[in-house]
Amino acid sequence: MILINLLPHREAARKRQRELFFAQVGGAALVGGLVVGLIFTWFQNHISTQQGRNAFLAAENAKLDAQIKDIAGLQTQLAALKARQLAVEDLQADRNLPVHLLDEMVGQLPEGVYLSSLRQDNQAILITGVAQSQERVSELLRNLNNNSKWLSRPELVEIVAANLTLPPRDQRRVSNFSIRVTLTRGAAPPKTGDGIPAAKPAGTS
Repeated sequence: MILINLLPHREAARKRQRELFFAQVGGAALVGGLVVGLIFTWFQNHISTQQGRNAFLAAENAKLDAQIKDIAGLQTQLAALKARQLAVEDLQADRNLPVHLLDEMVGQLPEGVYLSSLRQDNQAILITGVAQSQERVSELLRNLNNNSKWLSRPELVEIVAANLTLPPRDQRRVSNFSIRVTLTRGAAPPKTGDGIPAAKPAGTS
């Protein structure tokens, strides 16, 4: 007995091929969507992690900025304290300068020279007086320039010849002078480790 298939088998085969193709395309699209989703999720996690790091760094930078401001304020306060300390030290050093000035003038004043006034303007000292001769004034200038550690840079401002009247009815030729010098702080004596001035070696004066 012969069987004859009268159904459109080619159409059925083509239909099965289309269904298989669409199934494969759908599977590929599903797989592609899953891959894209995984990649997107990975990037989002990476971006979130980096944003968290950026936020942490920004917070730490803010803390550092605050600490830097605090350090700058401390440095300003330290500079102000140092300035006050220097001012106090200068006041303490300047307190004895008039005593040293008078002591130096007594030690450097040559015979035949008499002082009439001393005027101080900051560190500048104006000395006026009377000398028996101009040579005595020159000697005073040399003494102030070479022998004094508290007075420096002596400068003759004026010297004028005059007559000094002495009793009874006696006159003597003198020189009125003005000298300007600079008052300086002399070198402090060396100290030992316990703050006591070092003793001089034997045989020295």
